[in-house]
Amino acid sequence: MSEFIVHVLIISSIYGVLALSLNLQAGFAGLMNFGQVAFFGCGTYAVALAVKYDLGLIAGFGIAIGSAIAIAYAFASIGKNLQADYWGIVTLALAETIRIVLTNEEWLTGGAQGISGIPSLYPHADQSVQQILVAVTCLALLFISYLSFRWFTTGRYGLGLKIMREEPQLAQSLGYNTLRLKRQCMVISALFAAAAGIIYAKYTSFVSPDQLLSADTFIIWAMVIIGGQGNHLGALVGAFLLQLLFALIPFVKDALGLPTEFVAAIRLAVTGIGLICFILWKKSGIVPEKVGGARLA
Repeated sequence: MSEFIVHVLIISSIYGVLALSLNLQAGFAGLMNFGQVAFFGCGTYAVALAVKYDLGLIAGFGIAIGSAIAIAYAFASIGKNLQADYWGIVTLALAETIRIVLTNEEWLTGGAQGISGIPSLYPHADQSVQQILVAVTCLALLFISYLSFRWFTTGRYGLGLKIMREEPQLAQSLGYNTLRLKRQCMVISALFAAAAGIIYAKYTSFVSPDQLLSADTFIIWAMVIIGGQGNHLGALVGAFLLQLLFALIPFVKDALGLPTEFVAAIRLAVTGIGLICFILWKKSGIVPEKVGGARLA
């Protein structure tokens, strides 16, 4: 039971980082990115390719950083002349294109079978100790991410993001370069999401295109919306709450005697019902955005 709790803590922490990174884009900058999972994939596949071709961990980090920056820059640049809803569709399409390429280029990525045999972050430790060390690493990354995103959004940069979110033309009239803000916001978010992907690949020791489905992006969106857009604590609350509910679903399934295939369907139902309820009755989420209080100096 303790191993299960540690596992839930690890996955919740990883999704907490993803929710924080998406919240910076959607909650603070108003960027409707439906391709968030592509940034996560930069980290997972970078580590996997480094292992497959014996490039070393440092090279894997380099691939993750380079690919995350490139995709983030492309997302922001393509959307410079598009409205939020159209840009969201484009990011979704680009993320799906990346997943399809990874699925079909078997010579490079292993195709639909993926890449296995990825060594743990702590290969010399016992399995139970490994899990605890990974949990501590995930919590450390989550803590660093939370502090970093708070720092980004409590000064002039955060104020610029919020002005761009509410009134893009006003932001331009005040001297903000909105395209530069979008690119910076996307790159920052992508780097943290890629870091989460690196740890996830090391933890599961397996990477495949099925981990980059668009449904995962919408689960992250549900975490942000349910927790509270524009509030870092809200993103964490949403991530941990949904992951806790997902972890409890198999126990409910066993108690009711339902088939195993019902688990995935119930998870989607929980996500969908939660989204609908919060959008209709509590748009601000569990932890609403704090209005004002930006530090300008």
